[in-house]
Amino acid sequence: MENIALYAISAALNGQKVFCKFLAANDTGLTGGHQEGIYIAKPAIPILFETPGERGQNKDRWVEIKWQGDFIRRSRFIYYGQGSRNEYRITNFGKGFPFLRPEYTGALFVLVMDSEEYYQGFVLNTEDDINQFLDAFGVSPTETNRLIQIREADLELREKTAIEEFISGLTVDFPASEEMSAAARRIQNAVYDHENFIIDNPDRKLLDWTDAEFKLFRALEYARYGDMITHGFPSVEDFINTANIVLNRRKSRAGKSLEHHLAAIFDGNGVRYKAQAITEGNKKPDFIFPSQDAYHDAAYSTDRLVSLAAKTTCKDRWRQILNEADRLRDRPKYLCTLQQGISATQMDEMQAENVILVVPKPYIQAYPADRRERIWTLGHFVTYVKEVENL
Repeated sequence: MENIALYAISAALNGQKVFCKFLAANDTGLTGGHQEGIYIAKPAIPILFETPGERGQNKDRWVEIKWQGDFIRRSRFIYYGQGSRNEYRITNFGKGFPFLRPEYTGALFVLVMDSEEYYQGFVLNTEDDINQFLDAFGVSPTETNRLIQIREADLELREKTAIEEFISGLTVDFPASEEMSAAARRIQNAVYDHENFIIDNPDRKLLDWTDAEFKLFRALEYARYGDMITHGFPSVEDFINTANIVLNRRKSRAGKSLEHHLAAIFDGNGVRYKAQAITEGNKKPDFIFPSQDAYHDAAYSTDRLVSLAAKTTCKDRWRQILNEADRLRDRPKYLCTLQQGISATQMDEMQAENVILVVPKPYIQAYPADRRERIWTLGHFVTYVKEVENL
C-alpha cells in the first residue's frame, strides 16, 4: 500500500477503539524468549475484553484482523492468569506472518477495533510513517502502549485524511469537474454527518460543499505542482505555461462547481429540472424547471416554468442571463451566485430587468441593507420551485 500511515489514520478515525505501541524485542522474537505474540498493556484491556481477566484462570476469544488493509488472519486474544503469569497477548497470527520478525522491532503497532469480531492491524516501520500517525493524533512516543482517544475535534483531520485518500487513489492528474464536486460532497457528508442539511438548510449545505471542494482542489494542486514549484522552473516560459494551465483549470472548475452542487441540492429535495436545457437559438440556461420538454410544450403554462442561472460571481456578467429563455421574457429571471455583495446601483439595474438574486443566507448581509429584502435564499427558491411544480 502506497501510504500505509494514511490508511491507518483513516481506520483509526472510523474505529470504535484504537491502541498503539512500539513492538518490543520480546514481541518480535529478537530476545529469543518463550513468550508468544504481541504483549498488550493492562490500560488497553478494553480493546481486547469487556472485563479484565481473573487471576488463577486463562480466558480468550478469537477475532479476525485485517493487516495493512491487505490480508485477514484469525487471531486469538488471550489473558494468561494461571501460575505466575498475569498478562494479555495477541497470538495465533498464522504461518508466514511477516510482521513479528526481528527487523520489525521498534515498529509502531496499531490495532483498531471496528466491531467485537473484526479488527484492523497495522505495522508502521518507517520513521515517516510512525511520525505521521502519531502527529495526526497529537500522541508523543512516550504516550503509546495505551488507547488513543479519538475526539470530535478531529473532524478537520478526518476531512484532511479523506482528501488525501481520494488524491492517492486517482489514476489521472485532475479528474473531471463533476467528479471533483461529487467527491467533495461525499467527503463533506461523511465527515460532518450533516446530509439532512440538503433539505433542512440548503444554504449552509451549498457553502459547506463549496468550501470542501476548494480544499480538495487546493490539496490536489499542491500534490501535482508542489514539488515543481519548490524546485523551480528551467525557464520563464515553462513557468508561464504552468501558471496558465493552473489558472485556466481554476476558472473552469469554479464555473462548474456551483452548478454541480446546486444540482445535488435539487436532487436531494426531489425537484425536477433539466440542467443545460436547450432553448431558442441553441441557448442553454443552467437550469430549467421542471424540464426541457415542458419548456418547449406550447400548452404548458409559463406560470409553471422557472429558469435559474448559476454564476459564482455576477458583478459584471449578470446581463448574460437576460435572453437565455425567450418564453420567460416576462417572468422573473433567477440568478444564484456566491458573490458577496454588489452595489446598490447594480441591484437597482437587476430589479429593472426583473432579475432576482438567489444567495446563500449567510452572504446576504454583505449586500446593501435597504435592498436585502429583494434577495432570495436558496431555501426560499427550492420551496418556491416545488410549489410551482405542484400548481
